[in-house]
Amino acid sequence: MGTPGSVDQPVILFDGVCNLCNSSVLFVIKRDPGAKFRFASLQSDFGKARMRTFGLDDSELNSVLLIQHDKLYRKSRAALEIARQLTGAWPLLYGFMIIPAFLRDWVYNWIARNRYRWFGKKDACMIPTPGLKARFVA
Repeated sequence: MGTPGSVDQPVILFDGVCNLCNSSVLFVIKRDPGAKFRFASLQSDFGKARMRTFGLDDSELNSVLLIQHDKLYRKSRAALEIARQLTGAWPLLYGFMIIPAFLRDWVYNWIARNRYRWFGKKDACMIPTPGLKARFVA
């Protein structure tokens, strides 16, 4: 495989202090037995640099981002693209792509606005266990 963030190495950027986001990363890891995805927090130097590369404000931490084949996916599109590549029945969620993006993203934004209140927040970004460290981009 290539270097993290290269064309053949999809990278998921997530809010590293969000409990929902951290749980989502662990969810993806369990359903990605081929270790296709790499991860980095939006707060990391790598995450901030990649956001700037795509013209995003690196202080905007309210969206999961998927960088794959040098293309950026955001919000519901990122979540559905990720689900599409997991094992089990999760790829079926990609069928929600038939729903217009403005409606999907409205739901996504509603959850994003409430995620700290509903799921809590950490004081610092998650530190991966030694067994998972290779899946994270510095």
